[in-house]
Amino acid sequence: KRITAVNDDVFSYREIGKVEEIWWKSSFDGIDVQGWIVTPPNFDPSKKYPMILEIHGGPFAMYGNSFSYEVQAYAAAGYVVLYTNPRGSTGYGQDFGNSIHHDYPNHDYEDLISGVDAVIAKGYIDTANLFVTGGSGGGVLTAWIVGKTDRFKAAVVAKPVINWTSFVLHADSPAFFAKYWFGAMPWEDIENYWRRSPLSLVGNVKTPTMLLTGEQDFRTPISESEQYYAALKLNGVESAMVRIPNASHGLVNRPSMLMSKSASILSWFDYYRNQ
Repeated sequence: KRITAVNDDVFSYREIGKVEEIWWKSSFDGIDVQGWIVTPPNFDPSKKYPMILEIHGGPFAMYGNSFSYEVQAYAAAGYVVLYTNPRGSTGYGQDFGNSIHHDYPNHDYEDLISGVDAVIAKGYIDTANLFVTGGSGGGVLTAWIVGKTDRFKAAVVAKPVINWTSFVLHADSPAFFAKYWFGAMPWEDIENYWRRSPLSLVGNVKTPTMLLTGEQDFRTPISESEQYYAALKLNGVESAMVRIPNASHGLVNRPSMLMSKSASILSWFDYYRNQ
């Protein structure tokens, strides 16, 4: 429910996309997952629209039905957008949040793909034009998804972790990540670190993929993106890398940076749309 009108000067000539709540059951274990569909202005359900799956970071965080510039920018460009809270998200109780403990990003894949299928079932999605993006933990999951399936036309992996071993030893809190996210040092549990790394799946990737990271990111250092970019190139995958000068993990310290980030993502998707 809207309780203020401080932006009437903008909304007098801008139409925002409609936000619709949706629930579905994960194909992995039937767990209930919540998300929101944002449709373009002047949406016509009898037509077919390209779709963007937008994945949040954290991974212990959550989306809601609040206003998002990026999501609305995607909708305004003609995309249906799904943003969602897969397992590990906060706000749904301890069991739901802790279900990724020492297992992330494994079964979030089924939660997210089940959501994509639930939106497709509504009948207005062009299944030949599916796109996926996310930042930080969402970048991890985006890279994981394109390593698992080639059903997406293009992907933008923002500020990701690609190799958990190099991340733990190079990020801004090695002791925390090793102790709480893995329970062992990289050299003590090499197999577990590797099986949870998107880099382990890079040989499967066929999806054109853009990397996007700030050069002053100490949480998910740009070296993670550089590894993935090099691996994609070695694998012959169409790829690009956007390096944002002076940007930290948040990427959007100024409004111009937020607009630039969204424009970069849209330019990649628009290029491959309908190819």
